[in-house]
Amino acid sequence: MSPYTVDELILGSADAVRVPVIGQALCAGFPSPADDFMEGALELPRWLVPNPPATFLMQVRGWSMLGAGIHDRDLACIDRSLRVEDGNVVVAVVDGQLSCKRYRMAGNRARLEFDNPDMPAFAVDEYGEVDIWGVLRFSIRWHLVRGRLS
Repeated sequence: MSPYTVDELILGSADAVRVPVIGQALCAGFPSPADDFMEGALELPRWLVPNPPATFLMQVRGWSMLGAGIHDRDLACIDRSLRVEDGNVVVAVVDGQLSCKRYRMAGNRARLEFDNPDMPAFAVDEYGEVDIWGVLRFSIRWHLVRGRLS
């Protein structure tokens, strides 16, 4: 049973924080919350976002993390203040491309893995530049079928 009540989920409460929603821009580093990267903000309860200045939201594209329960068009909450550990789902920039992957350590070698058996893992050092932006804290998924309106 959750220690939180429905009252704590109500928007506009004193315990709510605004988390920036970052657009689809591909950057070589962490996007600042400047207007050219922000698409808006989502108000969330503080208990979901313990470190608001280090947290942002971004929409996932693709099916590479299906085994982790992360689907195409889910909204990922990324926390830059969390320490990356073996098994975490991370958001990384790999050769300039945004990527959501599982971080694995094998000895002293870091790997980024898809959580989809149809896609191979790759060692971080196989690519020119890899920058871990942050750790996935949680994701938000729509449970409605999003087909075309007729």
